Amino acid sequence: MTPVLVLASASPRRAELLGQIGVPHVVRPADIDEARQGGEDPVTYVTRVTAAKAAVAWERSAGLPVLAADTVVVLDAELFGKPRDQSEGLAMLGALSGRTHRVLTAVALQTRAGRSAALSETLVTFRPLEAAEQLRYWCTGEPLGKAGGYAVQGLAAAFITRLEGSYSGVMGLPLAQTADLLRAAGVPMWQMGADA
Repeated sequence: MTPVLVLASASPRRAELLGQIGVPHVVRPADIDEARQGGEDPVTYVTRVTAAKAAVAWERSAGLPVLAADTVVVLDAELFGKPRDQSEGLAMLGALSGRTHRVLTAVALQTRAGRSAALSETLVTFRPLEAAEQLRYWCTGEPLGKAGGYAVQGLAAAFITRLEGSYSGVMGLPLAQTADLLRAAGVPMWQMGADA
């Protein structure tokens, strides 16, 4: 099918979620500096990064609407992005063990008419995790490239005792908010065979 949207993300999960709501798209990741600015709170950070991704991808989109998103995990005001190595990944899992954390996913849609945005906030509770199972989980390779060092749709589902909010938002693209943005901009959804 002819793409109706540019997805400014290399995340296969975001592409899969867009396909789930029938949005044919082309993937063109936006390469930006995602460093956190001094004193920036998590909401400001995730919305700024998402807007920057949309703006960069828009410059190369030839007028096709651009959808960008970014996800962070927040625990006690500490922001967890993607773990850089095993030590950082295990530290994240250890911190999340037996605790409730916030998952923030910002979404931005850039069209000729301008940029619209939405924010999803979900509370996720982990059961207590033993150090040995944290290490076993890390060794599966699943935590790499995932905010907070875990994948809600994967093996880490066994860690989660409660989730309040958007499951798809924890995966990386809150579908209800995304659909609202697309509908308001007149971007078609629910097209058959819309896999990227």
